[in-house]
Amino acid sequence: MKRDGPADLQVIDRFNGGAGWVAYPDETMQRASHALPTPEGVWVVDPVDADGVDDLLAEVGEEGTGASDVAGVAVCLDRHKRDAAAVARRHDVDVYVPTWMSGVVDEIDAPVSRFAGELGESGFESFVIRESSLPPWQEAGLYNPATGTMVVPESVGTVSYFLAGDEQLGVHPMLRLTPPDALRSHGRPEQLRVGHGAGVQENAASTIEAALNSSRANTPSLYAKTLKGFLTG
Repeated sequence: MKRDGPADLQVIDRFNGGAGWVAYPDETMQRASHALPTPEGVWVVDPVDADGVDDLLAEVGEEGTGASDVAGVAVCLDRHKRDAAAVARRHDVDVYVPTWMSGVVDEIDAPVSRFAGELGESGFESFVIRESSLPPWQEAGLYNPATGTMVVPESVGTVSYFLAGDEQLGVHPMLRLTPPDALRSHGRPEQLRVGHGAGVQENAASTIEAALNSSRANTPSLYAKTLKGFLTG
């Protein structure tokens, strides 16, 4: 599911001046990280580190807004500490964690800032997607109404194990019966970046709506596909 060792950077999601990348293209989880250009610099979200990441961040800043410095690194899911500390230390910036997110700060070996509402002065507003103890899950989304870009780190994704039938975007297997309705109430995004897989480059709002609407009905087929994969894998 998850690889480590030498990474092989693959760039994805080149739209709105930003970029995403996967550090291990052949892993099942397809952990995606994102660089978001803003007037104050490049914001890095949930990064998995790899050779070439710093060059990509500089390129995103120069092509996006001209502000090529890294403004900060954001952790938007309690389980996505990933390589946030290493990237932040290298660029001499803080790791930003939502004020309401617990159990994260003590595990980050870098300076930490807490945020609520807007992420710095990036234009990306944060919102709570899920805050629950069963299953343990603290997830924040980001949305920039000026660019129509939304970032959802975990609740929906485009990799195979999220998808049932002909779905383009699927709800996480653990949330299929309780899909994240918070995604319905934060604007009409045109582009979506996800934490697992490539993003949705157009008509993101309708794609999200379709994923939420089909979540429960498609649960049996997704679980059957997953079980078959385990038995034959």
